Amino acid sequence: MSEKQLILVVDDDPDLVEAVSMKLESLEYRVAKAYDGEEAMEKIKEEKPALVILDVMMPRKNGWEVCNDIKKSDSLKDIVVVLLTAVADSVKTTSYTHHDGKTTLADDYVPKPIDLDKLMEIIGDHCR
Repeated sequence: MSEKQLILVVDDDPDLVEAVSMKLESLEYRVAKAYDGEEAMEKIKEEKPALVILDVMMPRKNGWEVCNDIKKSDSLKDIVVVLLTAVADSVKTTSYTHHDGKTTLADDYVPKPIDLDKLMEIIGDHCR
């Protein structure tokens, strides 16, 4: 990898953001961090990362909304979006629905709790 690719990690769990960021940095990626959907959109517009790792259930703007904003924007639509979600297990107790998940424009998804090795494999596939 000649130029280090920038990956944005977005989750409202700071421990998860740190764990994923440290793993990415150990693999020579540049990392930016955001902790909610609004902050994510600001960083995406400013920094145009190659890939966004995006939690679904977040305050201020959820991951599906952020994903759709990215994919419907002519200037951002080429950014790869990997959703992190535990929603499948908690749909009955949240306002998130299976319909949201089926209509999302994400490039890939990883269920929570995350398998870091599997996530790195997915990122590697998309960042080649």
